[in-house]
Amino acid sequence: MAKNHAYRGRGSTISPDNRYSNYQREAFDDGWEGEAPPNKITTQLMIDKAKTVITYNQSPDVPFDRSINPYRGCEHGCVYCFARPTHAYLDLSPGLDFESKLFYKSNAAEKLRDELAHKNYHPAPIALGVNTDAYQPVERKLEITRDILRVLIKQRHPLHITTKSSLIERDIDLLAEGASKQIVHVNISLTTLDHKLSRRMEPRAASPKRRLETIKRLTDAGIPVSVFVAPLIPVLNDHELEAILNIARKQGAVDAVYILLRLPHELDSIFNDWLLTHEPLKAEHIMNRIRDMRGGKSNDTTFANRMTGTGVFADLIKQRFNVARKKLNFSRSYELRSDIFVIPNLSGQMSLF
Repeated sequence: MAKNHAYRGRGSTISPDNRYSNYQREAFDDGWEGEAPPNKITTQLMIDKAKTVITYNQSPDVPFDRSINPYRGCEHGCVYCFARPTHAYLDLSPGLDFESKLFYKSNAAEKLRDELAHKNYHPAPIALGVNTDAYQPVERKLEITRDILRVLIKQRHPLHITTKSSLIERDIDLLAEGASKQIVHVNISLTTLDHKLSRRMEPRAASPKRRLETIKRLTDAGIPVSVFVAPLIPVLNDHELEAILNIARKQGAVDAVYILLRLPHELDSIFNDWLLTHEPLKAEHIMNRIRDMRGGKSNDTTFANRMTGTGVFADLIKQRFNVARKKLNFSRSYELRSDIFVIPNLSGQMSLF
């Protein structure tokens, strides 16, 4: 495993072996100058032939029970992404592999129609792009998310979309149509207002300024948008909480949510290495605060605690968020409809009604 290194256009500084590997490697300086690390890491695309595309969950921490992820891995390269450890299931590294070795579901729209047409299917809001961003850079060419949207809007199926990409503006025509039927809601993820910090943490995502423009453009098109302050990282960006909520509200956001940084599995070492490379003077302070809010550990998977943390500092953030949200008059005004869902006609025959 290479020593930590800031790679151009990438978030992770390392490629740790995944937790299922038969062996684990560590960087070691033996005094010899080895091969220099590449300055640029290219993206590789591979087809993921999905048997199904809707994933179901029973988590009490999330407001949906089903989701669709058109991609596995994410080129945005956000160093803090909680989904990084899922690349271990592919026998790949949650580090640089996660953001450079991507899998796409080429038959997603077709499989989605089949699942929606199943006799036992009951409609409820689908979350699109929760694990990895549905509008990451490769979507511009592949248009898998747009194909999925066409199916959902045509069948009048409710959906939530979470993204940090301005590419979502490409699909305003479909989203506005869905919003007019009260079946579409969008979360725009905004981690920081600091352009330099954003470029280090989330190197291939839209800039903070561009995301604010996206909130306004979606809002102007009649699409309800919430601001997703995630992850909130103590000492690094938590001081921006009120400022993010304030400016997002001015751009038209109707509600706000925040999530405290989570560091499951390999993400712990990935984030630590990133801190030592990009924020060495704050690294120890940040990790100590994280442990303060995670019961002395770097991660806590307990339901009801994993999203917001526990302890004095976590309670303070929660109070700050609630006060700011109330002051800015955020309100959940985007209840989605499931009663107008239309079952896909796979037979090709005309309906009698």
